Amino acid sequence: MKKYISNCTEDTLTIGENFAKTLEKGDIVLLFGDMGAGKTAFTKGVARGLGITENVTSPTYAYMNDYGGKLFHYDCYRLSSGEDAEGLGLTDYFDAGGVCIIEWPMNIKDVLPENAKEVTITKTGENSREIVIKD
Repeated sequence: MKKYISNCTEDTLTIGENFAKTLEKGDIVLLFGDMGAGKTAFTKGVARGLGITENVTSPTYAYMNDYGGKLFHYDCYRLSSGEDAEGLGLTDYFDAGGVCIIEWPMNIKDVLPENAKEVTITKTGENSREIVIKD
């Protein structure tokens, strides 16, 4: 387990970018944190670390954004079960050869693989965050 302190969005991006260097194709990352904690900023950093130049946005209404098969960014906030995720075809991407980052993973916990990495982002102040990575 590793703990990091972020004092601004750029710090969060850099922590995500450095974390990306530890990831391999097929890794699944469960991203925990309240609304506004910085989950999408962290994901933008991971994308930067994977060499993705597209603008990374939260997939709130699309459920999942695909960045060239390298990164699959999920937002499962509006899902109520793993069955929902399976019905939308989201679980098909777990084995598609890219890194999967899943926001609100607790909503689909019954279909998540056991070997997933976990990142928890906690607001500690207006702009500060504690980022804990369990791999």
